[in-house]
Amino acid sequence: MGDSRKKNLYERYEPIRRRVEVGFWIVFMALQAVFNTIVALVDARDRAVPRASWEIVTWEVSSHLVLLVLVPAVVAIQRRLSPLARTHLLRYLAWHLAASVVFSVVHVAAMFALRSMVYTAAGERYDYAGWTGHWGYEYLKDVRAYLAMVFGIWVYGVFMLRLQGEARVLDPPEAAAPEPIQPTAPEHSVPPARPERFLVRKLRREFLIAAGDIDWLQAEGNYVGLHVNGHDYLLRATLTDFLAQLDPVRFVRVHRSHAVNLGRIKEIEPLDGGDARLHMADGTTVPCSRRYREALHAGVGR
Repeated sequence: MGDSRKKNLYERYEPIRRRVEVGFWIVFMALQAVFNTIVALVDARDRAVPRASWEIVTWEVSSHLVLLVLVPAVVAIQRRLSPLARTHLLRYLAWHLAASVVFSVVHVAAMFALRSMVYTAAGERYDYAGWTGHWGYEYLKDVRAYLAMVFGIWVYGVFMLRLQGEARVLDPPEAAAPEPIQPTAPEHSVPPARPERFLVRKLRREFLIAAGDIDWLQAEGNYVGLHVNGHDYLLRATLTDFLAQLDPVRFVRVHRSHAVNLGRIKEIEPLDGGDARLHMADGTTVPCSRRYREALHAGVGR
């Protein structure tokens, strides 16, 4: 009963998921801007040098507008770095620290640019000379915003995993009984048999997945996502470990966090810098980094 209800909730939520996610951040940032503006307007009354209300509104709105625009970048960073959280915690934290610095620099530069445009339109001049000397103060505020975003994105990801239901691969349904070991020379050793189909259990339901039907795979934190005929299955495994169960002639890693079924590639679109974009048969696109281009072309040419 509980699993069936969870499945229905996920299926109802999935069609509106994108709109809810975008809407949440818009509403959240708008409320933050309104609340902070009200507080700043109240505080301005007690200052020795009062500021015009339009200036205070401009400061708060410009800051939160830039933060809103930066949300997709933070989501992408967290998604890219999440596989390191379990195995390379120090690297994970170091990369986030570096990203927070870039986040703060972009935030400060963009909001100052917006303020300058508003001041110019009002016939005033926005003076931000010497802002570099106060950047440490700005960074302390920005790093809190950055960490709050990362934490919120992580909590939401955990919630979605619980709502979607974690899948796990059961024993292959047609696994052959092991044959008696025969003494053979090392050069005549037989490569390990790989299952052609997998039995996946998700929300107490079992799905039979043919290996050849897997379009592409993506590392997602401590999970690997299987994209099969428009359906997604999240398995607790690493991309490297799961690829070891697949035929290397058919499946090739094309990115640090992506692998594809060569038979499901429709088009390879070259990009600047040696990277590429793979257009898959299911209508999705998968990134291919320059590092893996040679392996991709070798696989396609077989």
